[in-house]
Amino acid sequence: LIPRLPLPAELTSALHTPHLTPPLLLCDLLLRYRHLLSLTPPLLHCDLLLRYRHLLSLTPPLEHTSTGSIPQYPMKSWAIVAALVSLEWSSSTMQTSAYIISPQTSVLRSTRVSQLSRHAPSVLRPRVAALQKGAMQMQSRREEEELKEASYLLSLSHEELRSSPPPETTRMGRLITYSRKVFIPLTKLCRDRCSYCTFAEHEGLREGGRAYLTEEEVIAIARQGAEAGCTEALFTLGDRPEKRWKEAREELAAMGYSSTIEYLARCCDLVLQETGLLPHANPGVMSREELSRLRRSCASQGIMLESTSTSLLLPGQPHHRSPDKAPLRRLAVIEEAGKLKIPFTTGILIGIGETRLERIESLMAIRRAHERYGHIQEIIIQPFRSKEKTNMENHPHASFEELEWTIMVAVRLFHHTKVAIQTPPNLSEEAELLRLLQVGINDWGGVSPVTIDHVNPERAWPEVEQLRRITERSGNFLLPRLPVYPAYCTGKLTCSQTLETWQDPHVRRYVVRSMDSEGFARDECPPGQQWTTGTNSELPARDHYDRRFLPGGSQYVKWKNWKEVPQVSEEVTGILMRVMENGRQTRLKETERLLRARGNDAAAICLAADELRRREKKGRISFAVVRNINYTNLCVLKCSFCAFSKGRHDLRGSPYNLDLPEIRKRVEEAWSRGATEVCLQGGIHPDYTGSTYLSILQAVKTEQPNIHVHAFSPLEVHQGASTLDMSVEEYLKMMKEQGLGSLPGTAAEILDDEIREIICPDKLTTKQWLQVVETAHKVSLRTTSTIMFGHVETPKAWARHLMRIRGLQARTGGITEFVPLPFVHLQAPMFLKGESRKGPTLREAVLMHAVARLALFPQISNIQTSWVKMGLEGVRLTLQAGVNDMGGTLMNESISRAAGATTGQEMTPQAMRVMVQSVSSNEDPREVWQRTTLYDKADESRVQASL
Repeated sequence: LIPRLPLPAELTSALHTPHLTPPLLLCDLLLRYRHLLSLTPPLLHCDLLLRYRHLLSLTPPLEHTSTGSIPQYPMKSWAIVAALVSLEWSSSTMQTSAYIISPQTSVLRSTRVSQLSRHAPSVLRPRVAALQKGAMQMQSRREEEELKEASYLLSLSHEELRSSPPPETTRMGRLITYSRKVFIPLTKLCRDRCSYCTFAEHEGLREGGRAYLTEEEVIAIARQGAEAGCTEALFTLGDRPEKRWKEAREELAAMGYSSTIEYLARCCDLVLQETGLLPHANPGVMSREELSRLRRSCASQGIMLESTSTSLLLPGQPHHRSPDKAPLRRLAVIEEAGKLKIPFTTGILIGIGETRLERIESLMAIRRAHERYGHIQEIIIQPFRSKEKTNMENHPHASFEELEWTIMVAVRLFHHTKVAIQTPPNLSEEAELLRLLQVGINDWGGVSPVTIDHVNPERAWPEVEQLRRITERSGNFLLPRLPVYPAYCTGKLTCSQTLETWQDPHVRRYVVRSMDSEGFARDECPPGQQWTTGTNSELPARDHYDRRFLPGGSQYVKWKNWKEVPQVSEEVTGILMRVMENGRQTRLKETERLLRARGNDAAAICLAADELRRREKKGRISFAVVRNINYTNLCVLKCSFCAFSKGRHDLRGSPYNLDLPEIRKRVEEAWSRGATEVCLQGGIHPDYTGSTYLSILQAVKTEQPNIHVHAFSPLEVHQGASTLDMSVEEYLKMMKEQGLGSLPGTAAEILDDEIREIICPDKLTTKQWLQVVETAHKVSLRTTSTIMFGHVETPKAWARHLMRIRGLQARTGGITEFVPLPFVHLQAPMFLKGESRKGPTLREAVLMHAVARLALFPQISNIQTSWVKMGLEGVRLTLQAGVNDMGGTLMNESISRAAGATTGQEMTPQAMRVMVQSVSSNEDPREVWQRTTLYDKADESRVQASL
């Protein structure tokens, strides 16, 4: 029965082995190549099915009948029934349902194949029996559940959908996202001829006769986007224009490319390298090899499924003469993207002739792919808008009611996932946008401050500020994201493993540099205007989206205390009430929630932390006059964040090792300038033993017996003890006898071994670090405590760190202060290798200080800010968010400077006082005082000497 014609290999294979070919795929192939086939009996069934597709739905019946006889329909109807039986199965009792149209009621009904075999014309009985056997083998409970779910959704009225919210969701909650993008139409030629499209310019080429943007034009557009603070370069283009257009083939050949996809990959590479924007590509139907090639250049990819309705491919329908719009071809792309671990965008186009049943079928097909591979990051619900000079210019727009209905259904189908539901804001009226938020969308899609929407050029993008006002009016918070969603950037504790799974190594370095600790975009500022740790960069404008909720911001200044802040989430309000009014300590999840706060939540936390500071410290802000002495930078450890340490033969610079006379000289200089403390730390020198550290102590105390020695991290103490074959306790007692006054709580980094394995695998474990510090407290040596944050970890890791510090202090009471140390990335090896973020954002850095005040209360009452890491403007913010200590003057800071910090090596006592007075007010007066290491008041002679 197979025609003796030269047929495509995929069709020949399917016809020779129909029992191995999925029924829907077989029908799709028969439709695509129908002009090559004669309508022999087997093909007749599919032809009839396709011809009457507009009367049928391959989704749940509206009405079921399981008893009664089946009328003897004409042969044509039975052919439709037989074809339908081959496509859909239902019922867990292995009874297959076939769907027929009752000519009397025009209602879709179902019956059992077992009944069909009795009532079908004799010519069809063998075929029906075979279908029955196959159906019994392919039956699954999941398919029955889908049928029931779809039937239920169809049974709900619009009002019932609006009034019955979906079950508890794991989606993004109060955060509404958008992507700040630049739109790059690489080519507007396309081999498809969709009846509604004006993007594809079939009537002529671009000005100048070119089919494609040149590489120079692509880079110019991308640079415009980068200068406007965009993070995404959206490449949109027609499907395989070279298959139809001679001009496209010739131009590609002249440029040295064999296909549009190959040229697209080159342009994505250029944009990534030249501008840092993250490419997102929508080139249409692709092979596995093409998807894989683009994965090496793009952060994410996408294809609109549009619809699984094959009737839209028939003559007179929107997708006739559009071979790339065949549903199975597009579903195959979605499947392959999942196998390749590509963060993927897809969606449906509504109002082009499909039914509500078909929309549900399309969304379920997407859901099935996501459940297999977990790669669908967003679903776009796009309403049809008719355009002039198209075949569908007189077709009505998709109504807003249909858009609402489809969004509500999509939200219910995907409520258990992290898949975002999006609709383009420029395709709805301004008055409708608030309602879209109310029915469940949580993403506005891409919005460009630079380029038009080339797909819908008649619909201008709304201003971001307009979207922000509408979003906040709904009680939500708008923030920018990357083209790749947070779920594909970060895990529970670290971003490293997640990025390794979902990003090619070449692209990964650009993604991690663009993201914050939760995988969202860092901020909306152009690169040169972003606040950066370790610099004295200016802060973003007071009305900047994050800045306005931090001290001094345009929103923050409206409120005098945390209770005045409107629209604070119930969760954050409850946590603050328990801490501020009941004195209860935060739990791990509560601490993590505070660290993730944004918008009004962040403002309330900063205000509450500063109120707690006033209660504990009465407006007193302290500092100490200190000299840092980093005696060696030669280190055997390979901490990936450290730019200070050097090997014996290091290409980054020569190592040094201060001798004892030089150390004594620096101690004497410190004393003469009013210092009360010298802080001594260094690398783990391969030749150092415990005796070396003891000799350094002796040299210091011999030179100046009255100076406080704050020296040796827990790592150095542990190493010194091990080289002398002593216990840590014995060694600490010996050091104390030699004049050690206290220990810096450095080398803590993040007290979580999963993070430490990435950033400092050969350092102390979390348990070892805590044991050394606890032992120091046991022998009456007090310590500071620190956290080094903003590299690969997440807020959950921060919360664990804070809880461990608080637990230690509850046991020993030996910690004097807590010091957040924002990661300085500029020269850090892990950043240069593309393995870390660009330090914390301004919001994250300020919140760390504020949450530390709340989470460590009442165990640790001193929260210190690092002027070296935060810069002058950052320090000013932290002083209004719970900080009561400015740290030390330092004199010779070198560790942060080695990492690229430009904030200087010293802040004088006079500068300290000026800084504190700059945040003093009548309502919140500040008193500056000079302290010792252990928070006693410095002797007046020392104060005068420091001036």
